[in-house]
Amino acid sequence: MKKQFLLVFGIMSLLLVFGNQANAQVNQMLGMWKTIDDETGEAKSYVKIFKATDGYYYGKITKLLISDPDTKCTACTGSNKDKPVVGLLIITKMEADGDDLEDGKILDPGNGEIYNCTLSLDDDDKDKLIVRGSIDRWGIAGRSQTWIRLK
Repeated sequence: MKKQFLLVFGIMSLLLVFGNQANAQVNQMLGMWKTIDDETGEAKSYVKIFKATDGYYYGKITKLLISDPDTKCTACTGSNKDKPVVGLLIITKMEADGDDLEDGKILDPGNGEIYNCTLSLDDDDKDKLIVRGSIDRWGIAGRSQTWIRLK
């Protein structure tokens, strides 16, 4: 009986430790990030990543760096059509999966397109966020940007 208790206690402890480590990794993604255009290398905007009360993670543009701060999302459709880009939710409904945020969407305000999205911290530098947008669910057909943490 004592051996069974110790075994169960040991397994529960390991799950708690590894679960907290994964959660800590995802929590490091929260905060302000400077977006970097993957084609030009230019800093484009600031995005705040946060966890909402619904349990999902979101990202909102808080500042534009290379265009008029009053720019509207003219290429967007639906409820985002002609909304100001500053304040726009561009990352929606991300879920924690281990060390990453997955299964959400990302909006490109430049073309109005919505893509599947995955967020992960760079293995070597936790101040770099790898943002992968893709047309397929698995991230095969897409492209990545590296965003830099604002301090």
